[in-house]
Amino acid sequence: MDLNTTAILLGIVEGLTEFLPVSSTGHLILATRIFGFDAAQWATFNIVIQLGAILAVIVQFWRTFWAVGMGLLKLQPVSLRFVRNVLLAFLPSAVLGLALKDQIEAMLGSASIVCWALIIGGIGILAIEKVAKPGPLTGVAELPAIQCLGVGAAQCLAMVPGVSRSGATIMGALAMGIERRTAAEFSFFLAVPTMMGATTLELLGARHELMAGTGPVGWTQIGIGFFVSFVVALVVIKAFMAFVSRSGFAPFAWYRIVAGALGLYLLGQVAG
Repeated sequence: MDLNTTAILLGIVEGLTEFLPVSSTGHLILATRIFGFDAAQWATFNIVIQLGAILAVIVQFWRTFWAVGMGLLKLQPVSLRFVRNVLLAFLPSAVLGLALKDQIEAMLGSASIVCWALIIGGIGILAIEKVAKPGPLTGVAELPAIQCLGVGAAQCLAMVPGVSRSGATIMGALAMGIERRTAAEFSFFLAVPTMMGATTLELLGARHELMAGTGPVGWTQIGIGFFVSFVVALVVIKAFMAFVSRSGFAPFAWYRIVAGALGLYLLGQVAG
């Protein structure tokens, strides 16, 4: 399979899974391993193309971002609370991510960790769905600061590949009584600073190789993956919001369990 075709495939995987509670990073790691790609060659690509999915969030919720931006210029309380809540939720992962950067990168090389995290995370979603008592529908700006910090702490679990950033934040929000739709929207908004921060760090680390064009995976493949992940994620976000409002998160939990078990089997076949 040539590099551009691989970039399209991985871009589709990223766009499909980034905002679903199934772990986009985990799926990219599994796809890289099961289809025989060199994981080290595609590591930077896998992180940078997340910006395509982030752009999809900004396009999908552009009215919200525009209103918040205009409100900040006027120092409107609702806009200030919105930004405060997103930044509070971003803070725990920013601090812990910088402190544990080397350990996190080491785990990114383990496809078996991804599989077990998918299974355990699926069981966790089923448990939270069963016992959580969501509160009334409200906006992100109206959430108390302590709940936002709690969501941010839950997001730190996603440093383990396969846990899912969106899954950790949404389930953390549900466990604290935040309504389903608000939990999902908060997860989308929180993804913007979180993934931009992770991508910036990755680009800084790989800047010399990318600028020199010495690696086999270059800007052409990153551009292809970025565009594909953007288009696919744009479709997925709208469908996901409608789906969880009707059916909840249990279907994603069962998918995680099946995918994790299948991944362990396929990895065994590859190793054999």
